[in-house]
Amino acid sequence: MSTINFKDESALQGLISETFGDWSDPLLIDQDLIDRFADLSGDNMWMHVDRERAATESPFGCTIAHGFLILVLQSKMKGGTNLIGDIGGYHTIMNYGSDKLRFTGPVLVNSEISQRSRVKAVKVAEHKTTVTLETHIHVVGQEERPAVVYELMMVFM
Repeated sequence: MSTINFKDESALQGLISETFGDWSDPLLIDQDLIDRFADLSGDNMWMHVDRERAATESPFGCTIAHGFLILVLQSKMKGGTNLIGDIGGYHTIMNYGSDKLRFTGPVLVNSEISQRSRVKAVKVAEHKTTVTLETHIHVVGQEERPAVVYELMMVFM
């Protein structure tokens, strides 16, 4: 595929699809990673860090990952299709925010997660182009329902 200029609205519209790209490589969510995120974020809620209490009091029977931990790991998951890798002609690309974020299921300790994305929308304006990616992060083996649904807006200038 040739590079699409970030101002070429008709070509960029061709990237919009209802079909998600390939799955990323899986990433293990172990207790050490959960504990390090708890230390960094200050979110030490027992369902995340207290193995003994979670085993007896949690509806999951074990600790679970923080939703925001799973979200931030999005950039770490490699593989799959780079849906915006073929856009060029811009000087800067920035995270513009999100339109939607939902934590739709738990990620149990020692689960693996994987993600896939699609281009949901493109808006070309005079000084910038906004591309909205919809990403679903799933627990491996539970592909029928995502654990996280996220719409990331990126601005090309």
